Parts: sequence; structure tokens; C-alpha cells
Amino acid sequence: MKFFALAARRAGLVLGAAWCAASLLAAPATAQTFAKGADVGWLQQMEATGYVFYNEKGVAQDCFAILKAQGINSIRLRVFVNPSDDKASGHCSPAEVVAMAKRAHDLGFRVMIDFHYSDTWADPGKQAKPAAWASHPFPQLLTDVYDHTFSTMTMLKTAGVTPEWVQVGNEIPGGMLWPEGSTKNFAQLAQLITKGYEAVKAVSPTSKVIVHLDRGNDNAMYRSFFDNLTSLGGKFDVIGMSYYPYWLKQDYTASIANLQANLLDMVSRYPGKEVVVAEVGGDYTLVKNTYDMLVATQQAVRAVPQGKGLGVFYWEPEGAKSWSGYQLNAWGDDGKPSPALKAFLVDKPNVKAAKPQPAKKKAK
Repeated sequence: MKFFALAARRAGLVLGAAWCAASLLAAPATAQTFAKGADVGWLQQMEATGYVFYNEKGVAQDCFAILKAQGINSIRLRVFVNPSDDKASGHCSPAEVVAMAKRAHDLGFRVMIDFHYSDTWADPGKQAKPAAWASHPFPQLLTDVYDHTFSTMTMLKTAGVTPEWVQVGNEIPGGMLWPEGSTKNFAQLAQLITKGYEAVKAVSPTSKVIVHLDRGNDNAMYRSFFDNLTSLGGKFDVIGMSYYPYWLKQDYTASIANLQANLLDMVSRYPGKEVVVAEVGGDYTLVKNTYDMLVATQQAVRAVPQGKGLGVFYWEPEGAKSWSGYQLNAWGDDGKPSPALKAFLVDKPNVKAAKPQPAKKKAK
């Protein structure tokens, strides 16, 4: 997940005839086991600030209804501990998340909850402890993680929502709740993850607990992290991945096969575990390329044997750049959904992947 204000680039949306035909292959009306998801953490504030969403016909409509028409069947929501009221980097308090989760659930969406264990964004570059926990020693942090997770899960349960998936931490290749939960203190990180896992299961035994890293194409990083976590007894059910070719500064065709190889390796290397692409996104001005990337990403996850590839979630597709400044949304400047989202209407994508590319050696 990234939040950068980049200069807008407008591109003509020239869609090939073959692409248009493929994009119209809608999934069956029956419930899908494969999750086609959208993280919509900004939605509540977009609505509160007056942003109006339009469907493909230019008619103002509820964003959830528009997403459902694009094939989305699952919603992901982030949870901050004590957030500010900043429209873009705040909100997402437990109470706000419960309200959005209830709304999504009542509309028939499956729900993923993403605990950041911070008052604002937590990602590979920053994992700041919540202000209220800042001076707490490690034993208290274990209690903090358990209590916050248990309390939020209980609020969801009271509202009638049982999340299908729950992330314990957001993009944590370097750990979380720094410095105590850094990977430099991996034994402590494993304990923190396990406390979150136990809190989730205490309230909702059926929810699958995800541990989530970035750079889903980086197999060496995943092996190192999860070898350490499993050897130290860390508890989890699912390995979550982010996949953003944009931030890799390359076209998706250079890394999609590596993503697929990593997905396959994770379920083979860690028996009983499943995988999910918890975040994906592409430049909103490059519609055809983003469409192709989404089709290929779904294909890579679907190729995981025994249904252990759970799904693909687009991060903030509705987060129009005019409101968020975020380049990797999937919404047009006209307030309508990007045609790239039609990739989620392709039920059984069939895109030939390139061979895995070796990692480039860093210059010494």
C-alpha cells in the first residue's frame, strides 16, 4: 500500500477488440469461492466529503453497487488504533471499520479485516507503535495486541459480521511495532503475531489469519521471513502478498511469473498454509496494461493447487486521484470505474505467463 501524490498522466483509452470481448465474460451468478476483492478504507471519508460515484452509464450510485457490478465479491478494511481525523491518513477506527464492515456484509460481500497496529499507515518503511502504547514494555505490547484485536473482533461479532480473513499486521517484512517487534527481534515478532492470531480465534475460530508482506515476486524474502516465523512457532493460516509492478519500476510481464512461482513455493514449503494477493494495483492512466496485469495476477493465484490460492484484492480502486492523489486507483477522472476493473469479470482467465526472471544482483 502506498500513498503518493504523483503528477497525473492522461492516456487515451484504446481498448483492443479482443480485450473488450474477453472483459465481457462475466462470472456465473452463483457464489464464488475465489475472492475478487477491493480494499475501500477511504470510502467512508470520500462519501463524507461529498465525492459522488457514477456507474458506467454516468448515473450516481452507491460505490458498493458499482464495485459489485465489476465482479467484486469481497471487501478489505484497515483498522488503525487511535487515528486522527485527517481525511486521507486518518479515520479507520475500530468503530468506523465495524460500520463499514456491517454495510459490506449486509450487501453480500465477504470481509477481510487488516490490523495495522498503529495510529496511521503501517508498511515496510514505517511500523510506528500507537501513541498510547509507545512507552509500554514488550510484555505489555503482547497484551495490547491481544486486547485491541479481541475488542475489535468482538465489536464485529456483535454487529453480526464474521470476517472470512483477518490480517495480523500490514506489510511486515521488517516486523511491526518497532523496535520491539522488528525482525531484528524475530522471536518477539513471532510472539506478537501469535497473540493477534489467538485473539482472532478466541472470537472467530473460522476466520483465517493472514501474515502479509510486500513484494510478492521476491521468493527469497518470503522464504527467509516464513522460515523464521515457523521455526519460532508463529501462528498463521495464510500468507498474504502485495504485488505492485509500478513500485518495482517495471512492467508486470517482468515479474508475474516470479509471483506465480512464489505462490506455488509457499504452499509447498509450508504445508497446510494458503496464499492470497491481499493488495494489487496499477497506474489508473494505463487502463489496458492494468487490466492485463489483473487478469494475469488472478490466473497466477488460481493456478495454486487444491484451491489454496484464495483470491486477489485491489487496493483502493475507488480512491480517485482527484480526491486521494493516489496514482494506482482504478477510477476515472469522470467519476466512473476504470474499464480495467472488468478483469474481475473474467471467471477463468487464461494468460500465458513468462518464465521466472532471476533477481538482479545489487551493486556493491
